[in-house]
Amino acid sequence: MRFLVTGARGQLGGQLVDDLDAHPDHMVLGVDRPGGDLGGVAGVDLVDRAAVSDLVESFRPEVVVHAAAFTDVDGCETDPDAARRNNVEASESVAVAARTVGAHVVYVSTDYVFDGTKSTPYVETDVPNPQSVYGRTKLAGEAAMDPAWTVARTSWLCSSRGANMVRTILRLSEGDAELRFVDDQRGHPTFAADLSPMLVRLGEDRVAGIVHTTNLGAVSWAEFAREVLLAAGRDPARVVSIATADLQPPRPAHRPANSVLADVAWRALGYAPNRDFREPLAEAVRELLDR
Repeated sequence: MRFLVTGARGQLGGQLVDDLDAHPDHMVLGVDRPGGDLGGVAGVDLVDRAAVSDLVESFRPEVVVHAAAFTDVDGCETDPDAARRNNVEASESVAVAARTVGAHVVYVSTDYVFDGTKSTPYVETDVPNPQSVYGRTKLAGEAAMDPAWTVARTSWLCSSRGANMVRTILRLSEGDAELRFVDDQRGHPTFAADLSPMLVRLGEDRVAGIVHTTNLGAVSWAEFAREVLLAAGRDPARVVSIATADLQPPRPAHRPANSVLADVAWRALGYAPNRDFREPLAEAVRELLDR
């Protein structure tokens, strides 16, 4: 199958391109914004509908994995126009182009479409109620997709590449100072190495509707930081739990207290449960430390 992957220089998009490039039965074209060393990735402004349509009509993908987004949740809050361009208008451009060639779209969405007040894990049929610009623009991106396409919601994305919490925690733990992390936000850390094959499978099977796609194992950020230190052979007792209200300075964007996504639809489709996050975490930490 011919796959087109947006956001190909990001941690998820890069993983997708690598995985699909190594797959014997698939062909992949990675796409990212123009500028800098594209490294074999096609450069196109996703807000430019004509440019996106030209690229899609030239490559004629059977599946588009739309992983590109403005994911800086505080940046979205301070620059809502950029958030709308990158998360809504770009998604609309991708959708228009995909329709012209009959491609199936797998749209990567987020736990931030929920308000986080539910006491149990969120299922695919729960009603979204985003409380941040990031969540609202990602939900609007979902609305731009066709019902026959896939909306794959994920959470707390990590990997051994790019900027993410695993790399940040390892850097902060190099000294001997205490590490302060919130203990009142819970979610499923999800690793690009595991999320990528999930998204490919959903594209191959042309699954319709919303599917929650995460690793298993619900933790708070403080608990996650302790797991990172354990995986690195460092002292997890250095992590001190604090409340979100105690963060200084306060963050511009609201964070959901409960970001745990239940994988009801994934299991109903007959797919095997994903791994506990601690397994890919150990792999990512080893890779980062080896560097």
